[in-house]
Amino acid sequence: MKKCLFSLLSLTIISCVSTKSTLKNVDDNAPSPRLSTYNRFVLENYSHDKRYGYDNDFPVNVFYINTNNDTINAVRYLNALAGPKGEKISYSKVESCCPFPTKRSGMGAGFLDVYELKWEGLKKPIQLYLNIYEKGYLMVPVGLSIKK
Repeated sequence: MKKCLFSLLSLTIISCVSTKSTLKNVDDNAPSPRLSTYNRFVLENYSHDKRYGYDNDFPVNVFYINTNNDTINAVRYLNALAGPKGEKISYSKVESCCPFPTKRSGMGAGFLDVYELKWEGLKKPIQLYLNIYEKGYLMVPVGLSIKK
């Protein structure tokens, strides 16, 4: 029964995924990010594209090597960010969405993780799309800064 249910779920997910990815900023040649002594990514560049991280076609591609801990790079990335004036941010994962084809998943499909970010003085939380399956250049989204 469990195998049948798993097979049905897998087929449903795969059938909902287009055979062509809509992700616009995947780059397998992007360098692997460096870690700081605080176990967070060292970010040096700011995105000038207002869609970067905020649009599901332009997610932050944090990539991971294996499934032992598939959230580790998302945490390393988010811990490197601050509010626009250096405010301490808090974040939480709110959902997974937006299936897309990928060769880096046993199912042949991946999902984006949506994180909600808040900081003191922010009226409405912001949401960032993170992709753990693909590589890309890591940058700071418009409106955020690098944690000091």
